[in-house]
Amino acid sequence: MVYTINMRFPALLIIFLLTLIPVSADSFWDDINWSIRGTILYFAADNGSSADPAPVLPSLGVSADRPLWGPLRLEVTQDIYFTNYEYNTEFGYAMACNPENRSAFVMGFITGVQLTGFIPISDKGINLRVYGGPSADIRLVVQAFGLRSDNFTGDIETDPGMQTNAIRKYFWSDGRWFFPMLGAGVDFPVNEKFLLGFDLRTWVPLYRLWTDKNIPAIDGWRFGIGVRLTPRKNPD
Repeated sequence: MVYTINMRFPALLIIFLLTLIPVSADSFWDDINWSIRGTILYFAADNGSSADPAPVLPSLGVSADRPLWGPLRLEVTQDIYFTNYEYNTEFGYAMACNPENRSAFVMGFITGVQLTGFIPISDKGINLRVYGGPSADIRLVVQAFGLRSDNFTGDIETDPGMQTNAIRKYFWSDGRWFFPMLGAGVDFPVNEKFLLGFDLRTWVPLYRLWTDKNIPAIDGWRFGIGVRLTPRKNPD
């Protein structure tokens, strides 16, 4: 039931994007620009000396944009990451952890829609990008692989099955899947066929305004630094 409710975001996103397709589908696809990217994600956390360090994770992604008006474009992004989690029973929230402390394996699909402003800053084809918009972390949460049978004690303090269920419930409740995103990047022409871009992005845990008041203020914030490669449609 929880998945059904929260999966409405990507479904509504698809419907919204379909409404933007003009009568001429060929014209629509001709205007699409796409990119592939690699990002290093930092999931900020401050859980004390007894907890594992905040995770630094590799991520792969793609994006596609279409002109809206002048320098503005509508851009859809998709980033994928994975990591291990445990459940903090004292405060009732999920924490990323090292493999030896894992209960759940989480694969996240960060799906975003943003307005992007493209600003030429050089006659050599260098562009500045500034962007922002809503995103959803659609997390697949499963029990971690390779755990011993004697781990299943029936006590949520140590039982990975019970912790996995608690982690899944935590992520999909109180809007914890919703992360508005802000970012900036710059693209440089590599050759006649490709642009090489560098990006800085921040995902804001808006849900902290109404929940998780008892955890450190930095928890939930995400930061990313990455590169992206964009094919050039009309090389000079």
